[in-house]
Amino acid sequence: MSRLVVVSNRVAPIDDKKSASGGLAVAMHAALKAQGGIWFGWSGEVVAAPDPEPKHFDSKNITFATLDLSQRDYEEYYNGFANSTLWPLFHYRLDLTEFSRRTYAGYLRVNALFAGKLSAMLKPDDKVWVHDYHLLPLGEQLRQMGHRQRLGFFLHTPFPVPEILLALPNHENLVRSLCAYDVVGFQTKRDVDAFVSYLIQEVGGEVVGEKRVRAFGRTLTVGHFPISVETADIERDAQSALTSRQTERLSESLGDRDLIIGVDRLDYSKGLYQRFQAFEALMETYPDNRGRVTFMQIAPPTRTDVPEYNVIRRELETSAGHINGKFAEFDWVPIRYLNKSFARKTLLGFYRMARVGFVTPLRDGMNLVAKEYVAAQDPEDPGVLVLSRFAGAAIEMGDALIVNPYDVEGVAEALQRALSMPLEERRHRHAALMDVLRSNDIVTWRNRFDEALENAIPDA
Repeated sequence: MSRLVVVSNRVAPIDDKKSASGGLAVAMHAALKAQGGIWFGWSGEVVAAPDPEPKHFDSKNITFATLDLSQRDYEEYYNGFANSTLWPLFHYRLDLTEFSRRTYAGYLRVNALFAGKLSAMLKPDDKVWVHDYHLLPLGEQLRQMGHRQRLGFFLHTPFPVPEILLALPNHENLVRSLCAYDVVGFQTKRDVDAFVSYLIQEVGGEVVGEKRVRAFGRTLTVGHFPISVETADIERDAQSALTSRQTERLSESLGDRDLIIGVDRLDYSKGLYQRFQAFEALMETYPDNRGRVTFMQIAPPTRTDVPEYNVIRRELETSAGHINGKFAEFDWVPIRYLNKSFARKTLLGFYRMARVGFVTPLRDGMNLVAKEYVAAQDPEDPGVLVLSRFAGAAIEMGDALIVNPYDVEGVAEALQRALSMPLEERRHRHAALMDVLRSNDIVTWRNRFDEALENAIPDA
């Protein structure tokens, strides 16, 4: 069997006691546990004099290989082009997108560093699976080094429509890099359509067969592979988590109040400010909920070196304080706003307790919290998912209450509907959503992409 070589910006060691902060960590652990291989990427460490050679350590059948970054590389590659240019651009935030030739040069430099160090570790029959916007050029750089292994790329974020992408000065170079892969995967069909539209409209590309496109002199497979979760494991763990001390403490503190829960990284793409506004509108428009409903938003800080993230943190602190000051009573606080991480099993217990899962990003590639929330519910007395139409998950999860996060009053109405929904309807919606999650779990996602890469037609 060919080895699987996973390449990502960060390499996340397997530690079930810690919360998996993103979908990539959860998904890749599942993939590599089953197949074995190498996980290669940045260690997360920034040091004055990085070791020029990767550090290696093994865990069961997975070899982790990591590189440290210098302060300059971190600022230009990670904080700079990846997270101040590509991240906001791919999430349709042109107003926050910064363009700099210096950070672009740093982005290419670090990708070349990764490619060079990975090159020495590859075997001819390896399958290389590269992940996310940090590493768009890596496949092309491996090709330039003479590598002919099957190369696949999966984008976890949205892919912007051509009108947005064209704002990037070096857009053609980055799209050319994507065409060096044998398989390019996206979360949704609308992302595929955006990519193919760019190829046709801007560089004279063409569709040459089912899921096959040709551009920049190469033919590649393009498809949508909606990432998912470990559905059966979540069902089991959420039930057992009800007896954990943390879940019992939460239950005791709530009493007989209903819980609305949101769990997101502290990021402007998650629509947290609009979410707080919608909860305020719920309290204003449906006053019977006062004293009877608590909204708990968990938002661990992220990318604290990027100024925009500190701005959104201050905005949310101000908004939470305003809402609590406006509606709180001596024995009830409407919003519990927590800037900290929790172990994944603890979160599953919180999900299972919550009457409403509140997932309203302004733009998201998929959003695994939505899927985790549904899988964690008690099928006999399930909660209701309120989900943004701009999350990739909304395409699969039509039996959630789908909302427009910019419509604050409409979201408040959906929250009220979720809180008052009859048990029979809740069961029906939950059962339909679980059919989706069981038919497309993390193993299915992995196998679909792996099969596409296995069957990829090499293009010299």
